[in-house]
Amino acid sequence: MSTESEHEENHRFVSRLTRDTMALILAGGRGSRLKNLTDWRAKPAVPFGGKFRIIDFPLSNCINSGIRRVAVLTQYKSHSLIRHIQKGWSFLRGEFGEFVELMPAAQQRAGETWYMGTADAVYQNLNIIRSHAPKYILLLAGDHIYKMDYGPMLAEHVAKNADMTIGCLEVPLDLAKSFGVMSVNEEGQIERFAEKPANPEPSPNDPSLALASMGIYIFNAEFLYDQLRRDADLPDSDHDFGKNIIPAIIHSHRVLSYRFRDVQKGEEAYWRDVGTVDSFWEANMELISITPHLNLYDKDWPIWTYQEQLPPAKFVFNNDERRGMAVDSMVSGGCLISGAKVSNSLLFSNVKVNSYSELDQAVVLPNVDIGRHCLIKKAVLDKGCIIPPNTNIGYNLAEDAKRFHVSENGIVLVTPQMLGQDLHDAL
Repeated sequence: MSTESEHEENHRFVSRLTRDTMALILAGGRGSRLKNLTDWRAKPAVPFGGKFRIIDFPLSNCINSGIRRVAVLTQYKSHSLIRHIQKGWSFLRGEFGEFVELMPAAQQRAGETWYMGTADAVYQNLNIIRSHAPKYILLLAGDHIYKMDYGPMLAEHVAKNADMTIGCLEVPLDLAKSFGVMSVNEEGQIERFAEKPANPEPSPNDPSLALASMGIYIFNAEFLYDQLRRDADLPDSDHDFGKNIIPAIIHSHRVLSYRFRDVQKGEEAYWRDVGTVDSFWEANMELISITPHLNLYDKDWPIWTYQEQLPPAKFVFNNDERRGMAVDSMVSGGCLISGAKVSNSLLFSNVKVNSYSELDQAVVLPNVDIGRHCLIKKAVLDKGCIIPPNTNIGYNLAEDAKRFHVSENGIVLVTPQMLGQDLHDAL
């Protein structure tokens, strides 16, 4: 049993590592499987969870882990993402060497194009990264939902003398085609790695699962620089970590896996790739359950974000004809439920639901106005939608498909464009 002094010593040990670490968050991808949700914004900028954007989760993990030197690499339609970071993540103190820095695709090197792959995105910013003199580089995807302390992963990386460590977890075999899939030995060293394989290698412990990369990498900084320079000189490379860098080093260097687990529960921890309309809707719906796996009320691990100064949610009218109410739902600030019924739904900020309307299993993004006598079920309403009175969504999927996007599982996605409306409030 560890003593208090041992616990404090371990905490200081991890803190020194995090201070010597710089995090790079890759946030330049579109996320095309989210369909129209990413027509005008990058996937990391998509709203999630009532008041956040997806990028807030890896950023919050960094800050909560003690990593306060962070760069966000952007490319695809990054305006709303850059604006969000500027408004909500400028509280770090530059005079103490703390920052959240934006690295847009800017053709930093002579003759360079835009970012051609994940490794190329880092390579093009190598001079900027080196100027901060980190000992370790923590490389993160900017489009996943999870809470993770990166300190223990850093400590294990150093303790095991690894050149690179990859965060991983087990996923169902049929979903593993969307991830990097690895095979490891008893020590956790990676022996095989395939990026998005057509036939994923099953886990030896459970043939229904595969060991998948979370897109979380730790590198010794100088080792990473060497590998990026080597890869940049290969004309046939895709300049991608999963396709090129990792397969090239697993047999010649110490590349280890780190299992992401919920230590308290002794099980796989919460991690979601909300990469499709269905998974996006499902992950938001999970939050309204009585005891959601992702606890947004955790005071020990807050999720930071930018939020407008808004009044509390308001519910008005209470008679048999119309009653403003919400049950088994989450309702954010600035919302007005006026004589309408909201059930099993998640409403972001500044949503107005007018009289006699009913929402069920709906995810409603900010600044949506739902007219009177509307019936909406199993839908995602994008930011800024104005739903005309007497609109039915989710009750006749064949009719919905003529105007909106209907997912494989019958979730209806509605955007302002589909309604023929202005996009000024939709980013």
